[in-house]
Amino acid sequence: MSKQTKFSPEVRERAVRLVQEHRGEYPSLWAAVESIAPKIGCVPATLLDWVKRSEIDSGMRDGMTTSERERMKALERENKELRRANEILKSASAFFAQAALDRELKNARSQRDEGLMAEIGRVWQANMQVYGVRKVWHQLRREGIAVARCTVERLMRRLGLQGARRGKRVRTTIANGSQACPLDRVNRHFHADRPNQLWVSDFTYVSTWQGWLYVAFVIDVFARRIVGWRVSNTMSTDFVLDALEQALYDRRPTDTLTHHSDRGSQYVSIRYTERLAEAGIEPSVGSRGDSYDNALAETINGLYKAELIHHRAPWKTRAAVEWATLEWVAWYNQQRLLGSIGYIPPAQAEELYHRTHSDPVPINAVL
Repeated sequence: MSKQTKFSPEVRERAVRLVQEHRGEYPSLWAAVESIAPKIGCVPATLLDWVKRSEIDSGMRDGMTTSERERMKALERENKELRRANEILKSASAFFAQAALDRELKNARSQRDEGLMAEIGRVWQANMQVYGVRKVWHQLRREGIAVARCTVERLMRRLGLQGARRGKRVRTTIANGSQACPLDRVNRHFHADRPNQLWVSDFTYVSTWQGWLYVAFVIDVFARRIVGWRVSNTMSTDFVLDALEQALYDRRPTDTLTHHSDRGSQYVSIRYTERLAEAGIEPSVGSRGDSYDNALAETINGLYKAELIHHRAPWKTRAAVEWATLEWVAWYNQQRLLGSIGYIPPAQAEELYHRTHSDPVPINAVL
């Protein structure tokens, strides 16, 4: 079998654009490449080669920096986060300073609280400041820190920390009543025994100062991993196709795979269904007007809106949304604990699967 290119032209173009837009935030081009490459899923040397090739093709010189406006926007967002973090540290520092005055009088519980508050604050900061009591508690247990959930709740309340809260769902699906639809092969049973067995897709909206944006996701049901995504100014078929293409390039499915979506006109369009057929993917579509028939995809949309979009609003530009979405997807896949898969990240769940399902060496194999 011939070796195939792993990354599509669209993914390469977006990766180069992200480096060019954000290289001014790093001390060097290589530093920007090293930071962005793992989020794209390639090695830094490959991404650096794409950037150099793009600059040669376009006639640009090395060392192009981000415009002053984009730099100011990045600094404003950074300052906002730093001010918030500073207030949290001030609250914790005030508590520690007062405790130091009468340390000999403190009981065992207050001494343990002091250490736990530092650990809780660290976990909360390291996870985009969106974890609530349950997720912080599970992360501490993963790190070998034995603590009761009620203790975490009490100390988070004292520090003024809380998790992101989900909002109400807004309908974005516009069903095409005249378009023939595939059967619903999932029937609300969002379970898979292996990766690349069942994918679900949906998109949501984001309000910015420049207008509405739409963000599409493709999720592998086995570990709830986001395998494709796309930000667009329009709800076109090309928009959701780009997310699907990224998933196909990244995953390279070979076994039987089902793709499930709602009855949105983009997902039941001829072009989309033909692309699924071309990739050997079985289509599945939920019933009209019933959100439960695509509940898993809408759950991921809800997490995205609560943990990123609402949490960091307002949004000024598409570039800001796209960059933040890149960071959130990387964090979600690699670090976020999901209760539905045993409070481990999606990447770890897939790693455990592949580790336990590797092909065994035959007993009669010649070594």
